[in-house]
Amino acid sequence: RLWIAAALALLGCAVSLWAVVSFRRAKTTVNPLKPEAASHLLANGIYGRSRNPMYLGMLFALAGWCLYHANAAAALVLPGFVWYLNHFQIQPEEEMLTWKFGPPFEAYLARVPRWL
Repeated sequence: RLWIAAALALLGCAVSLWAVVSFRRAKTTVNPLKPEAASHLLANGIYGRSRNPMYLGMLFALAGWCLYHANAAAALVLPGFVWYLNHFQIQPEEEMLTWKFGPPFEAYLARVPRWL
């Protein structure tokens, strides 16, 4: 159990780091609170697999934490995390990016899943 928990946490960190490095290389903002500051639409690499790899990485790390604690109640955090991010972070980000990037972002939304 501990090895799987550690592997999930490390996978989460790796996915998130890959996503951040992709943003840095594109010289665009990593700040999720200011999606209007985005200067580039990333649609390849890890962003060709998931529209939100940073959040996906956090979810994997959180799943590792839940498994580490081996408590069924801790697992309830996972769907709550996904619900919260979908409604209060990702949806507003997507609305702003649709306004900013238009049809290319809409095509990206249709092609790449939100999580996996």
